[in-house]
Parts: sequence; structure tokens; C-alpha cells
Amino acid sequence: MYRCVATSEVGFIQQLAVGYVTHGHWFFVSGWIPEGKDPLLVDKKLIERYGIDISRWERARKKKAGSASVHYLRFERFFVLISTHGRHKFFDEEGKSIKDARRTPIRALGYAISFRGGHCHVRIDEAGYRRLKAVVEGAACHRRKEALESYIWELPFEPYAPVRRQVLNVWRAANRRRQEAGFEKLNVKCVRTKRKIVKPFSPAA
Repeated sequence: MYRCVATSEVGFIQQLAVGYVTHGHWFFVSGWIPEGKDPLLVDKKLIERYGIDISRWERARKKKAGSASVHYLRFERFFVLISTHGRHKFFDEEGKSIKDARRTPIRALGYAISFRGGHCHVRIDEAGYRRLKAVVEGAACHRRKEALESYIWELPFEPYAPVRRQVLNVWRAANRRRQEAGFEKLNVKCVRTKRKIVKPFSPAA
């Protein structure tokens, strides 16, 4: 049985970035299942339409023959259909709706996932990053050091390398404000450096 429903945001982003984009799945469409529609029925419809529920052996055989490999992934009501290069009904059906992660990031659950320079990049979406930076800078001189450090530590973004750089930029910006005001700087240890590794489709994820 094809597994496509991630049981956590962490698992969804991990599977999308590490399981698919890293391995050449760059062509995608994404969206939200409207209220009133049963997500399980949508899953079944899309998986059947694009012949996604096939064995690893069959997927490898089709790839060797020039067919694309297509996957479907969902968390709650947000979904992504994603494909490698090749021939496939997906390209005929979705047409101009298809985007390329090498040019347009996949914007999902507050992240922006792209493929650049031979690597998958997982960042905080630019608009969300700007909001976060503004919030932390604004609070830098109005909240206790421990409260700010706790806030940064508990940010709901897994520290993939680009995310770490963004959060470090936020930490530096807050410390500039605190230094100007004569307050003690925040400890860099409040920036998480190790991301969780989960089983995307496990109830325990």
C-alpha cells in the first residue's frame, strides 16, 4: 500500500526535501484540499490517476525506459505532487501548473524548499523570515534574556543548514539591539543545530 500521508509537519518536510527533492524530484504542483472534500478520497483519486502506487522494482523499470517517477505527499489538507524528468501522464494533465523546484521554491508549511547548486535547500519562507526577524528585533530590549532565548530555541522550524543561518541572523540582529541598549547578549546556544529525524508516515512521528 502506497504511503502518502505524513503524520507531522516535521515528517512532511523531511520526506519532501530528503526523500524526493534531493533525489531529482523537481517538478511539482501543490495545493490545499478544500473543506468539505474527503482528503482520503482525493488521495485515492490522484494516486490512481497517475499510477503512483507501484513497486520499487516497477518504478526502477519505468525509469530505465524513460518514464518519470511521480510521488504524492500530504499533511492534513496540504498536498504536493512531485516528479522527476521523463514521460508521464502527470505532465500532460497538469501542464502549465507544474513548477520546477530549481527555479521556484516549494512553499510548504512555512518553509521554502528548492534545489540549487546540486543540493536541496530548506529555508524559512522569506515572508515568514522577515516577520520573525521583526518580532525578535522588536522584543530584543523589552523581554528578559531567558525568555528570548527560550523563544528562539522553540521556533517551529527544523534547523536545516539554511534555516540555521536564518535563525543565526535573527539572533545577531537581536544582540545588536541589546548591545546598543547595554543589555546582556543572548547565548548562541539558544539556536538549535540538530534537527529531528523522524519516520514520516509513523503515528509516532
